[in-house]
Order: sequence, then C-alpha cells, then structure tokens
Amino acid sequence: MAAGVPIAFQEVLNLQQLQVPETSIKHGLTTMESDKWIVSVEPNQVSLIDLQNQAQVTRRPIKAEAAVMNPSVNILALRSGKMIQMFNLDSKSKLKSHDVDSPIVFWKWTSATNLALVTATSVFHWSTEGADAPIKVFERHATIGSNTQIINYTVSPDNKWCLLGGISAGGAPGVVNGNMQLYSVEKKVSQPLSGHGGAFCSIKLAGREDMAQCLVFHEKKPEDPSHRLFVMEVGRDPSKGAPHRLPPTQIPVPPEAASDFPVSLVIDAKNDVAFLLSKAGFVYMFDIHSGKTMFRTRITQETMFVTCPQASTGAVFGITVRTGRVYRVGLNGANLIPYIVNTLRDNDLAIKVAGRLGLPGAEHLYTQQFEALMGAGQVKEAAQLVASSGSALRTPQTIARFQQIPAEPGAPQPVFQYFSTLLEHGKLNEQESIELAKPVLQQGRPQLMEKWLKDDKLHCSEALGDLIMPHDTAMALSVYLRSETHGKAIQCFVQRGEYDKIVPYSTSVGYSMDYSSMLSQLLFSNPQGALDLAKGLVSAEGGPLIDIQATAEAFLSSNRVQETTAFLLEALKDNKEEHAYLQTKLLEINLIGGAPQVADAIMQNGILTHYDKAHIGKLCERAGMWQRAAEHYSDINDIKRVFKNSHQMNPEFVVTYFGKLNREQSIALLKDMMSRGPSNMQVCVEVAKKYNDELGSEELVKVFENAKATEGLYYYLGAVVNFSEDPVVHFKYIQSACMLGQFKEAERVCRDSNIYKPEQVKEYLKNAKLPDPRPLIHVCDRYDFVDELTEYLYLNSLLQYVEVYVTKVSPAKTPQVVGKLFDLGANEDFTKRILMAVGTACPVEEMVEIAETRNRLRMLQPWLEARVATGSTEAGTHNALGKIYIQMNKDPKAFLTNNMFYEPKVLGPFCESLDPSLAFVAYKKGAGECDDELIKISFTHGLFRDLARYLVERQDLELWAKVLTKEEGDEGDIDSEKEAQRRQLIDQVVEWALPESESADEVSCTVKAFMAADLPGELIVLLERIILQGSDFSDNKNLQNLLILTAIRADHTKVASYIDQLDNFDAKDIALICVSESHMLYEEAFTIYVKFAKPEHTTDKDEQIEMQVLAIGVLVDFMKDLDRAKTFANQVDEKPVWSKLGNAQLEEKMAADAILSFINAEDASEYVRVCAEANEAEIYAEVIPFLKMARKNLQENLLDTELIYAYAKTNNLTDLEKFVNGPNVANIQSIGDRCFSEGLYNASKLLFKSINNNSKLALCHIHLEEYREAVAAASSANNVSTWKQVCFACLKASEFRLAATCGLEVIKYPDHVDDVVTTYSDLGHFDHLVSLFEQGLGLEDAHIGIFTELGILYTKHVPEKVMEHCKVFFSKLNVSKVVRACERARLFKPAVYLYMHDKQADNAVKIMSEHCSAFDNDLFLDAIVKVRNAEIMYKAVSFYLTMHPLLFTRLMEVLEDHVDHSRVVNQLRRTGDWALQLGQEYMKSVQKANLSAVNEALNELYIEDEDYESLRKSIDKFQNFNMIALASKLATHELLEFRRISAYVYRCNKKWSQSIELSKNDRMWKDCIDTANESADEETIEELLRFFCETSEKECFCAALYTCFSHVRPDVAIELGWLNGYHHFVMPFLVQNMRQTYERLQVLEKRTAPPKEEDAQDQIAQTYGQLGGFGNGMLMLENGGGMGGMPGGMMPQGQGGIDMSGFGQAGMQNGMPPGGMMPNGMPGGMHPNMSM
Repeated sequence: MAAGVPIAFQEVLNLQQLQVPETSIKHGLTTMESDKWIVSVEPNQVSLIDLQNQAQVTRRPIKAEAAVMNPSVNILALRSGKMIQMFNLDSKSKLKSHDVDSPIVFWKWTSATNLALVTATSVFHWSTEGADAPIKVFERHATIGSNTQIINYTVSPDNKWCLLGGISAGGAPGVVNGNMQLYSVEKKVSQPLSGHGGAFCSIKLAGREDMAQCLVFHEKKPEDPSHRLFVMEVGRDPSKGAPHRLPPTQIPVPPEAASDFPVSLVIDAKNDVAFLLSKAGFVYMFDIHSGKTMFRTRITQETMFVTCPQASTGAVFGITVRTGRVYRVGLNGANLIPYIVNTLRDNDLAIKVAGRLGLPGAEHLYTQQFEALMGAGQVKEAAQLVASSGSALRTPQTIARFQQIPAEPGAPQPVFQYFSTLLEHGKLNEQESIELAKPVLQQGRPQLMEKWLKDDKLHCSEALGDLIMPHDTAMALSVYLRSETHGKAIQCFVQRGEYDKIVPYSTSVGYSMDYSSMLSQLLFSNPQGALDLAKGLVSAEGGPLIDIQATAEAFLSSNRVQETTAFLLEALKDNKEEHAYLQTKLLEINLIGGAPQVADAIMQNGILTHYDKAHIGKLCERAGMWQRAAEHYSDINDIKRVFKNSHQMNPEFVVTYFGKLNREQSIALLKDMMSRGPSNMQVCVEVAKKYNDELGSEELVKVFENAKATEGLYYYLGAVVNFSEDPVVHFKYIQSACMLGQFKEAERVCRDSNIYKPEQVKEYLKNAKLPDPRPLIHVCDRYDFVDELTEYLYLNSLLQYVEVYVTKVSPAKTPQVVGKLFDLGANEDFTKRILMAVGTACPVEEMVEIAETRNRLRMLQPWLEARVATGSTEAGTHNALGKIYIQMNKDPKAFLTNNMFYEPKVLGPFCESLDPSLAFVAYKKGAGECDDELIKISFTHGLFRDLARYLVERQDLELWAKVLTKEEGDEGDIDSEKEAQRRQLIDQVVEWALPESESADEVSCTVKAFMAADLPGELIVLLERIILQGSDFSDNKNLQNLLILTAIRADHTKVASYIDQLDNFDAKDIALICVSESHMLYEEAFTIYVKFAKPEHTTDKDEQIEMQVLAIGVLVDFMKDLDRAKTFANQVDEKPVWSKLGNAQLEEKMAADAILSFINAEDASEYVRVCAEANEAEIYAEVIPFLKMARKNLQENLLDTELIYAYAKTNNLTDLEKFVNGPNVANIQSIGDRCFSEGLYNASKLLFKSINNNSKLALCHIHLEEYREAVAAASSANNVSTWKQVCFACLKASEFRLAATCGLEVIKYPDHVDDVVTTYSDLGHFDHLVSLFEQGLGLEDAHIGIFTELGILYTKHVPEKVMEHCKVFFSKLNVSKVVRACERARLFKPAVYLYMHDKQADNAVKIMSEHCSAFDNDLFLDAIVKVRNAEIMYKAVSFYLTMHPLLFTRLMEVLEDHVDHSRVVNQLRRTGDWALQLGQEYMKSVQKANLSAVNEALNELYIEDEDYESLRKSIDKFQNFNMIALASKLATHELLEFRRISAYVYRCNKKWSQSIELSKNDRMWKDCIDTANESADEETIEELLRFFCETSEKECFCAALYTCFSHVRPDVAIELGWLNGYHHFVMPFLVQNMRQTYERLQVLEKRTAPPKEEDAQDQIAQTYGQLGGFGNGMLMLENGGGMGGMPGGMMPQGQGGIDMSGFGQAGMQNGMPPGGMMPNGMPGGMHPNMSM
C-alpha cells in the first residue's frame, strides 16, 4: 500500500500454512466471529485457531457439518444434520442440544448469549442460558426466499431490530442481486431492502444527549446500475424528536468493477467508520456521520468470504476463500485528515472528522475558521468550533482570547460561555480546569466544582487541588487522589484525621515517606491517631514499614500500656517465631501492669504461640491464674504444684488439660489427685473416661484399685465398656458390678459383650455363686459351655433355671441339655416334659442324632408325632418317624409311597439292609436325586425290568448314559459281569419297556440315548423293530432319517437298500451327509438326487431342476467324472445343468468345452473367468462367439474390451474398426494400452485414433517409424511428455529438424529441460543442443530455465559467449546454477560478475581472494562492505596483508565502520611487527573509539619510535588501556620524558607514592609537588615536606606549602620550619592561615549571636506550631529523621512506668544501633531514660 493513504492493511495469518485444507476454507466451513478464534471444519476434525495465543491450532476429532465459536467466551456450537449442540471448552461440558425441524442454511452469534439460526423459511434465536429450545423470531420475506443464499445476519444493540441479508442470481449472466429483510421485533413487521450488506451501530450526534442507533446499509436495485449508501436511525422514541437520517450518497464504484458487488459491511465502532468489502477485493471506507466516501482501494484479487470487527482497535479482519489469507484492515489516523484535505479537498469533512476523532492534520483549518468567527464576533460559534477541534485550539492562548473579550450588558462573560460549551462537549484539560476553578471558587460556589468532578468534567492536577484546598479539604483530597499527588493527598488525610487510610494509600501507589517523624509528632498530640497510623504501618503489604520493637518502646515511654498492647497485637498477629521476645513482653506488661484479664484474653484467643511459656506460666501462677499457669508448664512437678488448686479450676479445663500431657505425666498426676481424697474422684473419673485410649485401661484400673475406689472404677468402666475392646475392662466391669450388687448390669455385659474372656468370667461367676445365675447362664450359652451350665444347675438344684434356659433363653441348645441330662441320669419324665415344653423350637436333626447315639430314639416318638400333628414338614422329623415305622414294620411301603417330606437319601440306605424293594421305592421317590443309588441297587439285586421302565419314563439322557455306557476295567478290558447286566437291561428295554410305550417323546429319548451310547447295532435293530416291522412310528420322517444315518455310520452296505425301501426322509440332507469326507458315498448320493428328481417324488419343476443340478454336482465336484457329467447333461438338457458343467470344465482348465457348455446354457455370468481362461489358453477365435452371446444380455465394459482384444489378436482389423466405431462400452484406453504394450501397433493406432488420444497415437507412429505423422499427433496432443518422447525418437533417428521442432515445445516446461539436455548430451549432439536453446530464447513464453541452461551450455562448449550472455540476460538467469557452472569451468570473472549482481558479496570476495585472475581492487572494495559474514572481512585483512600490502590502508578506510578494531589489531600483532607499522595510520584513524587494543598498539609504536609527545597526547585523550603496565614499562626507560610519562600515568591512577618516587629520582620537584597536592593526603604531603627538609630544598619546601596549603596542618608546617630554620619560607603559609582562621571565627560569631526578643518569640511559636499542628495545620511529613525541633521539656520521663530496659537489647547487638536511630523506625532520642 502506498504511503499517505488513510487505511492500513496487512496479511496477519495464512490458514494453509497452518495445515488447514483448501477445501475447508470457504463459506459455511470456516467461521470467524471475533478476533479471538477462527474455526474450520475439516473432513474428520474441527480445527480451532487461537488468535490470542500466537495462532495455536487445536484439532479435535469431531465430525460436524459446521462449527462456530462464541465471540466472547469459549463456547463452541456444532451442527450435524438437524442436530445442533453447544459445548463449553473451558469446563469440557455440553451446555445444550436440540434437533431442529428444518435444515439450517446459515447461523451466527449475534451476542455472547444468543445464537441465530436461519432455515429455509424462518429465523430462530437460541440462548446459551437455560434449557429452552430455539425461539422463532420471524418468517423470511418472499423477496429473500429459498432461492437466496444467506450471507449475513445482524441484530441491533437494543435487540429490537434484525437485518437478514443474502444474494441471488440476477436476470443477466454474471449479475448477482442483493436482498435484505429489516424486521422490527416490537411491531412484528418486515421491510424488504435491495442491497448486499448492512449493519447496526450506535453513534453520538452533535446536539443530542442520547445515542443514535443507526442502520447503515448498501442499496443496489436490479434496474439501477448505481450503488448508494444509506444511514438512518431506527427505534427512536418519537417523543424525543425526529430520527436522524442522511440523504443517500453515491458509492464511487470503479468502471472495471461494474459487475462487482459487496459481500459484507463492517462497522468500526471506535471511530464511527464503515468498511464495505466487495467480492473483487475492493474496500470502501465511509464516514457514518456524513455518509461520505473517504477512501476506496483494492487490497486483494480474491474474495473475503468472512469478516468480523476488532472491538479494541476498530479494525476489520477478513479471510480469503480457498487461499486462507487473513487480512487486517483498519483506519490510518495519521494520514486520514491530510488525505481528505489534499485529495478529497473537503475541508468541512476534514474539520468534522478531525474534531470527532482527535486526529492531526486540520490545525490550520481550525485556526482560520476560529479567527474568522472571532473577527465576526460570533463567540458562541467560536467556542463550539474549539470544542469540536479536539486539542488543536484548546490552548492557554485561546482562553486568554475569550478572557479579553468584554462582556455585554445582561449577558454572561464570554469566557464562561466558552467553558460552558467545552463542558457540554466533554472534559476540560488541565489549564482550562484551573482557569474555570479560579472565578468559581472566588464566587463561593464550590458545589459547582463538586458536580463537575463527579461528572468527570475537570482534569485533576496538583495546581487545581491547591486552589480548592482552602475551601474544601475533602474535594481537594479527591483532586489530589485523581492527580496522583501523593504527598499532598497524605497531608489531607492527616488534616482530616484519617490516619488509618495513610498506609494503605501510600502502599497502593508505591509512595515512600518518613513515617518515623510523623509518628514522633502524633505520639504526643494525638496518641490514638499515632496508634492507627502505627497499625497501618505494621500491617502494610510487603512487611512492616517501621521497627516494631522501637515503636512499642516509644509508646511505653509515654506510659501508654493500652496503646502499646493494641499496637503489638496488630504487629504480632502473624505469630512469627522471630517475634517471640515481643510476644513475651506483651503478655508480661499486662500481667505485671495490672491487666491480667487482657493477657488472659490474648492467651484465650491463641494468636501468640512463640513467647517464653515457662516465664509467663510463673507470672500467671503469681496472679492466681491457675489454669493459665498449668497451660504453660511442662514439668510434672510444676503441674502437680498447680493442681493442688484443682478445686478452684473448671472441671472441664482439668479434663481437657490432661490431653496435653503424655501418658506417664497423666498417670502420675491422676495418682497424685486420687491420693488427696475422694473430692477429686469425680473429675478423675471424667479424665479416665475421656483419655481411656491414650492412658490405657490397665493403668487406669490400677490407679483406681490402688486407691480402693471401687465405685470410681465402676463408673469409669461403665463409661468405656460399651466401646472398649480390652477384655480386662469388661471383666473388671463385671467384677465391680457384682461387688456393688449391680447384677442386671453384669447380666447385660455378659449377654451383649464379645470382648471378655469367657473362661475367666465363667470361672469367676461359678466361684462367686451369685444368688442370680443369669449372668452365668448368658456366658455359658454364648460360648457353648452348655454341659458345664447344665451340670452346675443340676448339681445346685436349680432345675427351674434349666427349664427357663431351654424354653426362653436358647431352645436351640435343648439337644445338648437333654443329652447332658441323659448322661447325668436325670428322670425321663422331666426330660420328656422339657421336650414337650420346648416343642417345635428344638432342632430335630441334632435331637434325633443324640437320641440315636444313646439308643433313646423310640422315646422321641410322642414328641415327633406331636410335631407332625402341628403340620411340620421338616425332613428330619419325617425321617425319624420313618425309621421308627420301618423298625416297627408299621406299613412302611405306604409311608414311603405316600409321604412327601422324608429324604430318600436318608431312608433309602436305612432300608437296603432290611428290604431292597423298599429301598427302590424310596430311591424312586427321589425323582432323580438318588439315580446312582437306584441303579446300583437294581444291578445288585437284578431289578432290570423295573429299572428299564424307570429309564423309559424318566427320559433323561444323562441317566441313560450311566447305564448304557461301557465301562473298562483297570487293564482296558470290559467287565464281563457288568456287560451281561447291561445286555439284560437293553433286552428288557427292547422287549418290554419301549413296546409298551405310546409316547413319541419316550421313544425319541430312548433312540437318542442309544445313539449317544454309540450302540449303532442295537440302534439299527431297535429302529427296524419300530419302522420296518410295522408300528405307529413307521412313517416317522425323523426315525427314517435316523435309520439311514445310523446305517451310514455303522453299515454302509444297507444304505442303498434303505434308500430304495424308504420314501419319507430328507433327501438333500441325507445326500449331503453321504458326500461328506467322512463317508464318501457318492453313488448313494447320486441315486438320492436322481430318485427325488423324478416327478413321482418331486412335483415342482424348479425343485426337480435343483435336484438335477445337485446330481451333476456330485459327478463333477466329488466323482470328477466330466464325461459322465456331459452325458447326464445331454440326457436332461437343462440350462442350469449345462451351467454347472461349464463351471466345472472351467475349473479343470477345459476352456473350449466350457465355452460350448456356457453357450448351450446361454449363461454369461462367468464371463470374467471365461475371458481370463481364454486369454490364458489363447483361444481368441473360440471366445468370440461366447462374447457375442454375452453382449446380447449384458452391457459390460469387460465384454466389449475383451471382444476388441480378440479381434486384435486375430488381426481382424476390419471387424475391429467396425466395432469400435459402433456403440460399445469398452475401455478403449486400457485395451489400446494393452495392445500397445504387446506390440499390436496397428490395432492400437486404430483404437487411439478413435478416442483422439494423440499422445499414444504419436507413440504408435514412432514404433511404426512414421515420424512426420508422430509430430503431427504430438502437435494435436500438445503434451510435454509426448513432445519429449517424439523428440527423443526423432533425435535417435537423426531427424534433427523434427527433433528441434519437438524440443522447442519441451523446453517450454522447466521440469523437462534437464531431460532434453541429458538426452542430447548422451547422443553427442552438442551443437544441435546449443542451437536448440538459442532458438528457445525467442519463444514467447521463454522461462528462466532456458536462459540458465544456455548459460551452462556456453560454459561447457562456447566459453567466449559466457560473459556476454550473463550481462545481457542476468535478470533471467538462475544465478546459483550458472555460477556453479562457471566455477566448474574455471571462468571466475563471470562468476564474480554474477555474485556481485546477485548481491552475494561473500562469494564474490571469496573467489577474488582465492583466484588472482579474478581480483579487481575497486570491485573487491565495493564487495567487501556488502558481505553478510563478518568473518570474511577479517580474512580480507589477512589477504591484503599477504597479497596487496600497499593497498591495506585503503582497505581499512573502507572497513572502518564494519570491523572490530580490537580484533584487527590482534590480527596485525599475530602477523608481525611490520604489520603493526603498516597499520599505524589505520589505528590512528580509529583511535577515537578509545579501544584498549588500539591504544596499547599505538602506545607501543610511539615508544618504539621514541615519540614521547605523541605518546603523551595519546595517554591524555585515550586512557582505555592497562595504564599500570605501561607505567611499569616506562619507569625504567632510558629517556627522561618517558619516565616522566610513567610518573604521570601513576599519578592519573592515584598511585601517589610510585609517581612521587619516580619524580624524586629524576629530581622533577614540580611534578612531586603537583602529585602530592592532587592526592590531598596529609601523610603524603607531610612526607614530601620532610623530604625537602632532609635534602635542603628550601624553595621546594616553600613551594609545596603554597601549593598544598589547604591540605597541610599548621602545626606540621610550623614544626618543620622551626626544626630546620625555614622561618622565612614558612612565614607566608602562617600569614595566610591566620587570615583564614580570622574569617572563619567572624562567620561563626555572626551565626551564634543571640536572637532579638521578637525573633525568639516567633521561633518558639513556630516550634509549638510544628508539634501540635498549628499554623497551616500541616505536619512536616518530609522532614527526615528526628523529632523536628521538639523542646526538651516535651520528652516524657519514666515516672512509675513499666521497666522496658530489656527492649533495647532484644534482637540487637549492643542495644541501640549507631546514630541513635532505630532501624526503619523511631529516633533514638525517644528512650525514656535518656537525658535531654
């Protein structure tokens, strides 16, 4: 963009460089809603480009149709089909989801909380808040219907107006119409507009208080070629006036963009400017206030399909379609006004825009207009002009102009009119604010100032605050705060007494001041203020601003204990360890100073923890604060001493206190407290309760037992027993309860506790012989001591408790009790009574077992029968009764048959020894549970018929398997006895059980069992018995299938007869089994298919054909008998049969026979395989009839292609040409390539010619050696690869003219130039190659590669033309290639020429340095300053020193500004002394840089040349070198002047003694005196004076006194003069010294003279004023340290105060720091014991 234009634009990003695919950079897929994110939808992911984070790209694996990012927060909206969703990327959660009814054609965020959705018919708004679905806003107008593509949608700032925009095809080609719909939400009406873009904005209009909401839009009607811009206000309340509206302005569209149209209109809200961007890349900039076009330019040739504003700068971002360039276009304020003035020549517009935006460039216009208005006396208009001019006219001179205008009678002063106008337009500047404040304050109207300050109309400054200060302190403070005048703001705080605000304010603004002085003054005048200030200082952010200890000492020095306490509490609130001493003192001053309640409160809050607890504890004990003392003691003896007063302590505290002690201390303290009598028992019990776990129950029990406190032990254990898991606790509690007669509590613990040791408790209770045995009963019951309990109760005649135990406590233990009673020989009646009393609660099985073991089972009969009578169904009860009935032979079979509740597994074995048949009945009753026992007893006792019937009836295959499966012995032999039993069972099944059955399920199950048992022989017999010998199941298909299958498995010889005899079986399934690999009964399968293919078995024709196909399938697939299959096919003559045969023949590679079979079948389905086999067998003539037959029904590419190929292979070119020219679907290209690859060039020529494939046609001509025809075909093809192939072919055939014709076409393409060169070179045709490229120079589209390659060829074959070629065509050469060729050909001058013109000075210098033939001094000097690698410059230095030393000085003149001179000097040193001499002039010219290396080298040369003058000048001007080393070197020089220089250097470096010694040795007395005077060291000067006296240099002595007068002590001078008799020489010194002393005393007397009476009184008043805030009321905040002149009488004395002598030592070494001032705090003079 040219300089001086009013817009600035740049490309800020490229999406393609961020790997965003080109296909995704278009409308709908890439969106940009703000300057924060760009979102692009790619095929399988969504790319998020974070513009706020250096364009970092985040790719998420999301499949979506579109995505758009919220302009304010990271909320991403996704759309896929009709599903739309919102996701919060920060919280990684889904906000909302909705399925829309109609597809969304456009969507856009209209605000941070609203997403607009546009469908084909309607517009919806969807809020991010809540869970509501999208809300319909309005219907699309007919003018913007479904044929319109929506490109934009926007909503007004007040959300009451909506603008929908789109484009549609116009009536003429290339014309695009714009359609917009303006909708009013309140009125619910729409207005169609003809235009392409619009936007809403809010602007501030002159003369109006409210903002104007305007619609800015472009209008272009289809019938009108002009473009216009409209600006009109919408939504204005009619009561406030007419809406703002501008006349439409013409948009200057350039003639070349007549068909162009806008794609977006974006508002720069910051500058009230509108940008209109068009499809052709034009940008128009408009002023919204006037509607005028300010600028137009074209920034790109591409379309920016998406745009958005940048709110912070007002710029506009736009993205170009496909290329993905992101442009930023914005207003260039510096150039706008000059452009409007100079180019547009619109001064009025320039003035308005400059005033509104505050832009430079219109100052002269403002000045001219202002002067004109002032000259015309138009004061108000002039004031309005100044107000609208920005800062151009708002100067002190303008104010002075208005002040000079006299006021008219009855009218306000002009200056007030001026200020009023400025206030209406905005804020006053600093000078205006001051000038307005002066008269307003003089008139006593500060309320106006307050109003203007609240409205932010005044510029706050220190001067304005000073003006307001005498009138209103609060207002002045506000001004000082806004103007950041910190010192005076703090003075206001002090004057207002707001001390607590000082520190936060000064800290927040980073203002530093002397707080110590302020505190010193406040301490005596306002202690509370001093306290507030001190609190703020110690609580400041970043740490305390004063020394805490010194400040506390200052407060105490005034006997301010309360303030000291308050201050220290604030200062020590962070509870830091380094404040331990201060914490101790804080508590100490309150405990000793009579305020122990304050110390108690401090300790109660626990805010201090680092003080000396032992010391504070003693103080608390002295004060009678026993609890606090105990809290601070850690020694057990101290604690015991304090706890002697435990009766005065709070019991809760005592209990809590034990938590702070360790175990040993707690036990010791408890023992001590218990030893003092029962008064402490209650609290000790509470302690034991609470700390039972910590102290241990064992130790606590000992404490109580040792004190014989059984009651205390009981209460203690009673509190912990329910939670303790210590057996001792539970036992001791039971014991103590029993001792105290608390039997119910003992019973409860015995009943509920699981912790105590039952043996221990049981023994204790047995030995205790309690009157109530219930605790013992519970223990024995719970821990199974039933036998012992029964014995204890029986022997102690407590039988009633036995009955109570079994009936109420534990009926389940009745069997054990009864058993023990049996053993003890108890009465049977008593036992029966117990059983009957317990009844059904007694467990049967256990009771029966106990009775059986003691042979008392029959005694239970009444009890069991009673249980049965009550309806008991327990198996144990019925088992016991069954045993009793079986033993008594009381109709046992009826019981076993009819009873439903006994257990067969129990009674079965019981019956086996008595009666096996009863056992069979019992086992049979088990319904499968006792099958193993039933089989065993049947086999053992020969019950085979019963077993056979049972097996058939059960229908259980697993049960059948148990009896039918053969079992092998240990050695693998079958047990003969079991086999005989199994055979008997099978015979019973076949003969009796199965024939008796009439159930098909029983028969089926039995057959399956025989099959599973692998008994094929027996199964065949069984099935023949059922099927062939006549039965109800003879025609059963399943049984017939089974018979044939069994025969297939067991006896193949019977299969064929079964097939003949049986007709109702599954033929297909049986046949498949027959042909399986395990059986291979192919003839039987073929017989089945043939049999069932007959009409008598299969009536359906299709099924018959299917059987025939399956039959021939057996012949071809399994028997592999193709001849028999062919015979069978001829017999049936069915097409599917022929197809099957054809496939089989095809599999066997019998392609010719297969082709005939497929022709008979008229089946072309296998044409792919037929074609492949025909090609493999090369039977092209035979396959042609098949292909013709196949083409009748199929229209496949392969058929036509193979037919063409067959014609080609048979050389039937006539039919081929006819077929190709006729309708076909052949792939001519592929078959042509195929023929071409096989050398069938004539056929391929016909094929390529038919499809106009001139490229391949040319190759065919080449192979047929038809070169002219090949060139003609290549010309038609116009393809570089074809041109190249034809070219190379002609070249090989020596057709050079034709080859050149083709070659010229090839070298047009840079990528193929190398191939041409290589081919020509390989064939040795170099002259023809050069000629070809020379001809190529004249090509219209000759490219850089042609010129470059020709240059390379010249370097190889025509070197004399290289330089001329490089000069003529340099701009068209690839310099790097040509220069490398020149270097290979050792043509260095052309190489240097190319490097120089290509700005590769480094390489040019390198070549000239390495090859002398290429060296040219002027060219070298021109190149050396342009090199990029600085190292080359230093190599050039070496090169010139070696090769061209006479030109070295000239070289360094050129390089002076480009090299490191220190490095060059070091390089000269390494080269040799002659090089330094050679470079002397160079070093002199660069010595002005004052480099140490240059200075040292020149100094060495001066010394070597004995040029002391030059050396002295060099040292004076340039001192950046090792001066001491030079001085040491020159100290021994043979020449005096160099030794003087050495002394001078020592003097410059303040080495006074060395310098003076050198001067002494050379008797350079003046140098000695000057050096001593410059040192200002009394010892040095005195030593020199003594030296002069010793050497009798009187004159030098006098001269030294004169020169060093100010540094010589008078006593020394007088002493030396007196000792050496130099009275005359010392007298001038004495005279001058006396005069100086007299003058000083005179000045001192004047200064110390007593003041006059009036002056003294004024000074005293001034002192008091400074202390108490008198005078101007201001404290001296910036006076520095000290008390500011406090009189001695004001210092308080330590009368009766607290001794704070320790404060001075805490935390410091040797008390107060030097200077009497505490670090960062109060002055040292504040100590109360210091005398004034």
